Amino acid sequence: MTTSSSPITLNSLRKIPLSYASCSIGKTSDSLQQRLEAITNAGFTAIELSFPDIKQYAEQLLDKKVGPDDFDELCQAAREIRKLCQQLNLEIMILQPFSNFEGWPKGSSDREKAFSKAKGWIQLMNACGTDLLQVGSTDSSSEEKITTNRDEIVIDLRELADMLAEENYRMAYENWCWSTHAPTWKDVWEIVKQVDRPNVGLCLDTFQTAGGEWGDPTTASGLIEHVSKSELDRRWKASMEDLTASIPAEKIYLLQISDAYKPKTPIEKKIKNELLPRGQWSHDFRPMPYDGGYLPIEDVAKAVLKTGFRGYFSMEIFDSGPDGTGKTYNLGHFAKSAMENMQRLLKNVSDKST
Repeated sequence: MTTSSSPITLNSLRKIPLSYASCSIGKTSDSLQQRLEAITNAGFTAIELSFPDIKQYAEQLLDKKVGPDDFDELCQAAREIRKLCQQLNLEIMILQPFSNFEGWPKGSSDREKAFSKAKGWIQLMNACGTDLLQVGSTDSSSEEKITTNRDEIVIDLRELADMLAEENYRMAYENWCWSTHAPTWKDVWEIVKQVDRPNVGLCLDTFQTAGGEWGDPTTASGLIEHVSKSELDRRWKASMEDLTASIPAEKIYLLQISDAYKPKTPIEKKIKNELLPRGQWSHDFRPMPYDGGYLPIEDVAKAVLKTGFRGYFSMEIFDSGPDGTGKTYNLGHFAKSAMENMQRLLKNVSDKST
């Protein structure tokens, strides 16, 4: 464990590569090429390539329905997306979101399907030209079947890590704040340490961290209310200090950036569309920084940067407006605003005297 944190100089922040998640801009009627052009024109140098975008592109390319496990056809589309990104000078930094992989009962058909899916996604990584796979901590939609036993979770992730290592690929493990077994940064960090593979690190996220430990979409205040506000803030500050002190910079593979709206009406405490309240919140209520959100996302960015991390900052926005019903915007203008607000975030989290 480190005893001091790295200074956050503006000069060091200028070296940070900036990415944008392909799934988090535009609408279904906007072509992938249009979205990628907006991203590169705004100054981003890489994308997180989303599996739904590959599937949609495959269906347009082949003019037919393509199933989620039709990997020959999906790989054909991924190769074309790779060419398109090369033409636009965009790197495909990561393939995402790989989820509901770990924790299925041994010997079950569900576990067999999960590992078969992993093999297919490794083929997609080959096709699109990325060496990094984002793995989201298992969500709660399959809670009855998926174990929360950490030892079993670790066994599955080790096996996946070893499959990836055969191709010299890496895994970025992310906490989802509605996850069954790993909703916090500390949970996924403990798991990554236990997995103990050189090709396994963390995908951290400003929304997932602040939205799990400080915010709560089911309360009128938008805050966790089972403790006092002063105690909540104390715990939050301690968590961010612990993050800085605990995680080596080289074990952080990327930081995803987004904020959250405080829902005008608290989200009901029940499952909707197979998502718990924080999952619903994540799906529709995530604006870019400084565009109506309220979470302490600068605290997360500072804590991560104080580890010495200077890798990818990636904008991942799911903005359906403050009421979650939809938002209309110009694609190019939106991407440029995202870059401006990313730069504002970097400036705000720097040590002002450096």
